[in-house]
Amino acid sequence: MAIWVVVVWFAALTQLSSSSIITSPGFPSPAIKSVNHSKSKSKAKLYEEKFYTQILDHFNYNPPSYHTFQQRYLINHKHWGGAANNSPIFVYTGNEGDIEWFAQNTGFMFETAPLFNALLVFIEHRFYGKSIPFGGNKTLAYSNSSTLGWLSSTQALADYATLVLDLKHNLSATDSPVIVFGGSYGGMLAAWFRLKYPHVAIGALSSSAPILNFDNITSPFSFNDIITKDFRSESENCYKVIKRSWQEIDDTAAKPGGLEILRKAFRICKNYISAGYLEGWLGTAFTYTAMTDYPTPTNFLNPLPAYPVKQMCKAIDDPKTGNNTFEKLYGAANIYYNYSGDATCFDLADDSDPHGLGGWTWQACTEMILLTDGNTVDSMFPPSNYSYNDRLQFCKDRFNIEPRPTWAPTEFGARHIHRVLKRFGSNIIFFNGLRDPWSGGGVLKDISKTVVAIVAKKGAHHVDLRFSTNEDPKWLKEVRKREVHIISKWLSQYYHDLADSSNY
Repeated sequence: MAIWVVVVWFAALTQLSSSSIITSPGFPSPAIKSVNHSKSKSKAKLYEEKFYTQILDHFNYNPPSYHTFQQRYLINHKHWGGAANNSPIFVYTGNEGDIEWFAQNTGFMFETAPLFNALLVFIEHRFYGKSIPFGGNKTLAYSNSSTLGWLSSTQALADYATLVLDLKHNLSATDSPVIVFGGSYGGMLAAWFRLKYPHVAIGALSSSAPILNFDNITSPFSFNDIITKDFRSESENCYKVIKRSWQEIDDTAAKPGGLEILRKAFRICKNYISAGYLEGWLGTAFTYTAMTDYPTPTNFLNPLPAYPVKQMCKAIDDPKTGNNTFEKLYGAANIYYNYSGDATCFDLADDSDPHGLGGWTWQACTEMILLTDGNTVDSMFPPSNYSYNDRLQFCKDRFNIEPRPTWAPTEFGARHIHRVLKRFGSNIIFFNGLRDPWSGGGVLKDISKTVVAIVAKKGAHHVDLRFSTNEDPKWLKEVRKREVHIISKWLSQYYHDLADSSNY
């Protein structure tokens, strides 16, 4: 769930330039973490862990293609009505990370399972978590482009199809309908799965999926424009402080002793610091806070209060900090990095990856060329144009490969999607919250009677898939209610068709 979770989720803050870490915000990823950060409290185990012997390459027939690996999936039978009743199977199409992290943050499936007597299955994406080819040796699997070449969305979708069909066979549940769910990159996979494997899944809930964020279909300025709008809508002063801060950081860093001034101002643990790392650290906080601007407290990426963008701007607007820009920024960054109050200082060079999201760098260098790097003159980030050449150079240096920016829209379709899907697509829900910077690349209007867009003005990144709380606002309750209603219609139509088919 990327953000997503991971990212956020996604999900990644992929370092595409050696001079700056604030070049490609994305799905939740191993962003810089604070020292002494409290661990997320996992929810009670809601599933069993199982493994499926998966083929390495679904699309070739040379000997290496027949190699296998153990693919993890999580399963929950608690509410399943059973194969004899053709009860449904709800499948989560795993994101770019440990599947348990996404399962524990996808409460919507657990809460709707009893309504439909559904079996729940969460499938881990190949090359993430415990689903590592080459004998489970992550070092070997990630070693070079020859091994990483089997990490792609098309291979992942084929994994899901073969696993689901085999599971249905083993459960004698051939006629049980399957609905796929996903958020962020997982939401992209859910929508694509419905389009590529309509004989396997009768419908898809695709939450916060930027399937139009490719090949100049969506403006590269859209992502950061939305972040800017989020902060500016809370406070004009907040926006102005952030906007001018980048130059102040650069100017201070250029002075004798300036780096030490910055280190002390932002409570950085080690002496090592550069303006680029500090700006990346702040940019990460602003980006992921905008993505996860949820209406209730959360612990998805980091512990955060309700409406964290508002809380960041309150810290920046705090009159106690006077005209001290760095103190204002430090207060805002604390909302994201240290809301629990456990951190005494911050390590900007920490590259820990607690959710196992490192493989996203490969995907961001091959087919997931999501355009997010542009900043207009009104952006709260420094003005810049999107540069494909920056990514090209990074990917050549890192993997000795060239990205394929046109492949995803070629394989799955994106251009003129409203006209195209109207002709052959069906049974897809696209949810987007307009507070989410990824919504700029999402489907924001209905395509047909069965390919529908649900848009929440105050919604953030896949907020609809999160566990519900008593504090959820009315609009969020209505979103989930509508999603349940649409899923119910899909299932009713399926069972009607199944009954009719028994007559011939």
